[in-house]
Amino acid sequence: MDSVGLVVPAYRPDTERLSRYVRALVAELDPATVRIELDAPEPGVTESLAELPATVHAVPYRRGKGAAITAGFEALRTDVLAFADADGSTPAASVGDVLAPLVDGEADLAVGSRRHPEATVRGHQTRLRRRMGDGFAWLARRLLDAELYDFQCGAKGVTDEAWTAARDHLYEPGFAWDIELIAITAALGYRIAEVPITWEDAPDSTVSPLATPFNMAQGLLAARHRARTLQDSALHTALDRAADDRALVDREYGD
Repeated sequence: MDSVGLVVPAYRPDTERLSRYVRALVAELDPATVRIELDAPEPGVTESLAELPATVHAVPYRRGKGAAITAGFEALRTDVLAFADADGSTPAASVGDVLAPLVDGEADLAVGSRRHPEATVRGHQTRLRRRMGDGFAWLARRLLDAELYDFQCGAKGVTDEAWTAARDHLYEPGFAWDIELIAITAALGYRIAEVPITWEDAPDSTVSPLATPFNMAQGLLAARHRARTLQDSALHTALDRAADDRALVDREYGD
């Protein structure tokens, strides 16, 4: 079986919930390694996680979800690289479902989906967040070369080969990183599988209902631009690539 490395990005997490979740992931998936990428931890948090069957890498500031996952993926030495959000909204068994098409060689990128017709949603977001998410998914399907129901679910995995090809084209340090990974992987011609999951909304999510939609829209347009540039679009090639033209893997985040 292909080896699996799992990254859990965490910003000011509920440590008890995170600890239960990491132990459940290890018990269910038996990954080769689990790496918690911890941003801006409060005093004592890093120490409280030290007993977990995981490597804890903490930085004293907020890098953003995308930057944290990228740092984690770069540290892994496994055939499959995956992440699951620290709030545990995607149960360990469903993370296993997401990994299955990668381990079986059926896909290069696997995307967990809470909007898939076969998904099971146990807890619902507020009406505002549902509408924003539905609208974003509708727009993303029309702008990107990936016909998915859900682009933002916090459980995804990628083969080492696809990651190696995509890593130099990822720029988004925040929540829009998921979208960019999908856009770039699709533009490079890799196979994408959308996997229905069981999902429960986390009431203490760090997603801002005001700032995040604006940032996600910007990220979606940037992801489309970079994908089209990879596909040799004359228009997009002529445009500037990014305000910071260094990919995430080339930026210095320190310890």
